[in-house]
Amino acid sequence: MNLSNLLNKKFILFDGAMGSMIQKENINTLPELLNLENPNLIRSIHKKYIEAGADIITTNTFGANNHKLKKYNVDSDLIIKNAIEIAKSVQKNNLIALDIGPIGRMIEPMGKMTFDESYEFFKKQVIAGEKYGADLILFETFSDIYELKSGILSAKENTKLPIFATMTFSDDKRTFTGTDIKTMISVLEGLNVNALGINCSLGPDKMGSLVDKLVKYSSTPIIVQANAGLPDYKNGNTIYNINSNEYNEHTKKLMNKGIQIIGGCCGTTDEYIRKLNNSRKQIPFKPVFDKNYSFISSYSKTYDVSKNIHIIGERINPTGKKKLRQAIIEENMEYITNLALKQKEEGAEILDVNMGVPKIDENKLMIKSIKEIQKLIDIPLQIDSTNIEVIDNGLRYYNGKAIINSVNGKKNSMEEIFPVIKKYGAMVICLTLNEDGIPETMEKRLQIAKNIENTALKYGISKKDLIFDFLVLAVSAQQNELYNTLSTLSYVKNTYNYNTTLGVSNVSFGLPNRKILNRTFLAMALQAGLNLPIINTSSQDMMDTINSYKVLANIDKDCKKYISIYSEQKEEELKNETLEYCIENGLKEKTKIITIEKLKNTDPLEIINNILIPTLNKVGDKYEKEIIFLPQLIQSAETAKIVFKEIKNKLPDLDSSNKKDKIILATVEGDIHDIGKNIVKVILENYGYEIIDLGKDVACNKIIEKIQDSKAKIVGLSALMTTTLINMENTVKEIRKKFDDIKIIIGGAVVTKTFANSIGADFYAKDAREALKYLEKVPLN
Repeated sequence: MNLSNLLNKKFILFDGAMGSMIQKENINTLPELLNLENPNLIRSIHKKYIEAGADIITTNTFGANNHKLKKYNVDSDLIIKNAIEIAKSVQKNNLIALDIGPIGRMIEPMGKMTFDESYEFFKKQVIAGEKYGADLILFETFSDIYELKSGILSAKENTKLPIFATMTFSDDKRTFTGTDIKTMISVLEGLNVNALGINCSLGPDKMGSLVDKLVKYSSTPIIVQANAGLPDYKNGNTIYNINSNEYNEHTKKLMNKGIQIIGGCCGTTDEYIRKLNNSRKQIPFKPVFDKNYSFISSYSKTYDVSKNIHIIGERINPTGKKKLRQAIIEENMEYITNLALKQKEEGAEILDVNMGVPKIDENKLMIKSIKEIQKLIDIPLQIDSTNIEVIDNGLRYYNGKAIINSVNGKKNSMEEIFPVIKKYGAMVICLTLNEDGIPETMEKRLQIAKNIENTALKYGISKKDLIFDFLVLAVSAQQNELYNTLSTLSYVKNTYNYNTTLGVSNVSFGLPNRKILNRTFLAMALQAGLNLPIINTSSQDMMDTINSYKVLANIDKDCKKYISIYSEQKEEELKNETLEYCIENGLKEKTKIITIEKLKNTDPLEIINNILIPTLNKVGDKYEKEIIFLPQLIQSAETAKIVFKEIKNKLPDLDSSNKKDKIILATVEGDIHDIGKNIVKVILENYGYEIIDLGKDVACNKIIEKIQDSKAKIVGLSALMTTTLINMENTVKEIRKKFDDIKIIIGGAVVTKTFANSIGADFYAKDAREALKYLEKVPLN
């Protein structure tokens, strides 16, 4: 069987769950070890799925990375080798997918694992997969788009295998770290995966709206592998609430919507796959087709820049800015991130980032700035450099799909830039100049634009990822040429519907009262078809012009945004000088300075009760309302720790007197995933709880010993894998036998409220905020 003969030509059928089939045999061990310890069992599972009609079977390697295997003193290479050999031993007319799941550690900025460390874990896996004969790679069940990007790059750079990638979404239509469907599509299509989609977490009955968006926005074949509903745990068995008939009926509806690849995730078995195999023969196949969306993204926010007007903030560019130049030289990241935050507050939707200062390591500073800005804000970035190495690394470490500034019509410029754009996925600003300089006439500028477009197409880059800049010249020196810029802009917008940008303020160089010229030229350019103006967002004149234009051009429907901005005089405050603002936005250095100053004349408890806790509550509310997402939540929590530390330094006794209850946290035995537990720890510590973190893969007797030693009254248990739910149940039962008054909170991706009730836990917390709400009202004796 050849993948190219299947992909986007007929329904492709994957197999179902591996873990669920293993659990039916009442085996409680790390599934990947069975490739060595019980290969016949894995062989029999593959055989059942092949007989059920699966076109592609996935290897038993979901957790076969050396982080997860370290405890067992087994190398991932051996596990993968055996897994592929087992699959090959029963292979018929089907393909073998190397199955790769998340590493099990939080990647920066939410955790300590770097992007490069993540890449190396995946690199080892994908090389082994190709070496031992896998036909393709399936990255599945990812919740962090940044970790998934590191995996996809490792596969692209070290193998020639096709790549399928799926993420797992919650009821709120986002992943655990805040990525939505449009953002996933934007990033994964930019990385040129062969298929993309969703798996796990939800049953097929809950995936309809997600699939609608996949079909609407994706130009890449779509894969959907749902769970068999929600898991429950009864009499030592994990039971899912959607049977094979129900699963089949719900999945048929998804197939009719226009997906191309189907299969099953947790709870599904060969019975489910057999019914899907029969159903796919009865449903008309709909191939995916190209969609004309010009997407740019952060990790959580995506714009189609061809729609509406999107403002690019220009101020993180050291040209003519002495303070910024010095901040870059000194690597003063707080100054740079402050500029980013201010521009977002002023209305910027995209931020230009330029580190072009002579005699510095521009490459290092670009990477560092991107990472620091991404910690605090969630709007897309424009990576601005004349150095191809800087552009390459900026795109590599950027968490999203960026804009690159820029390429031009010179042959060497296009040969240098376009391969990088194709590799990572980005939009690119195209300057209409070439070896002969900037043309004086509209016709010559158009010739350059069409040459850039045609050359981009040869590299596999679509017109929708090009943004044309017809170049703003200083009207003081080149008045006629400036008019040609506007004429060209208007013509191409109406004729070719190009995305367009201009550095608006260039128009007024050399003339007095520049702001009058800038705002008038901006209005003219907007009317001509400018949709990505690069401006100084601190200029109220410029922002007023754009806000007014959106009303007059019928873009701001019912004048809603205009009214919200101008209907009443807003209270002004120097937000960047308040402790609340600094905590909320993760400004650590400024937080320390302000806290030390406040402690000179403010009671420490007043700071905690009147500033710190209300600010954390505000941040938590924003998180619940999806105004901010996990990275910002963690940065705020980490920044709040600085306040506590300075208070403790001044009044050491306050730390112990202000501590709330002791809480023991642990990921249960057999489970090495501690992402959720670590987030709970960070949040609860900021509310004064004393956290005793026992780590991951913690045996029941160790938890009981710590309860006895610490006299803690609260225990929080976490599990991500269905195979470890039995360990969670046993742990709860053993704790109950020995301690009558203990409060037990449980959580994790596979845990439900029903399961919590069935095993006798006191509370099910879906996230850290829910745990906090429970703790604030629970009576402890």
